[in-house]
Amino acid sequence: MIPVQHIHPMLVHFPIVLIYTLAAIDLVALARGNAVTRRSGAGTISTFVALAAGAFAIGTWFYGGLALDHAEAAGFSSDIAEIHESLGGITAFAFLIWGGVRLALWVRNRELGPVAIAVPVIEIAGAVLVTTTAYYGGLLVYDLGVNVSRAAMGG
Repeated sequence: MIPVQHIHPMLVHFPIVLIYTLAAIDLVALARGNAVTRRSGAGTISTFVALAAGAFAIGTWFYGGLALDHAEAAGFSSDIAEIHESLGGITAFAFLIWGGVRLALWVRNRELGPVAIAVPVIEIAGAVLVTTTAYYGGLLVYDLGVNVSRAAMGG
C-alpha cells in the first residue's frame, strides 16, 4: 500500500499542468475567436479541463494536509509549511470555484463578448497562484527534506 504522505507528491503536478493548459487553450481559443463558454468543441474541452484542475487541486490539498500531519507527527515544524498549506487551500478552493463557474457558463451556453478576455486573465492569475504555492512546496522538499528519506549511499 502507498504511504499516505506519498500521495500528495503524486497528485501535485496535475493541477499545475491543468491550469497552465487551461490558460493556453483559452488564450488560443480567444485569439481564434472561439467562445470557451459555449458548448462547442473548444468550450467543452476547456470547461472539463477547468473541472479537472479543480478536482485535482482539492485532492492534492487534502493529501497535502495528511502529508503535513505525518511530518508534524515525526517532529517537523516550519513557517514555510504553514505558508504552503495556506496557499494550497486558497489554490484548491479557487480552482474548485473556477471549475464551477466554468461549468455554469458552459451550461448557460452563452458568449461573454468583450468580457471574454477575463477568462484567460483569471486562469493566468491561477497559474501565478499555483506557481507560488509550488515554490513553497519545493522549499519544503528540496531545502528542508520534508517526508523525503535519503537513499543509502553504498561504497
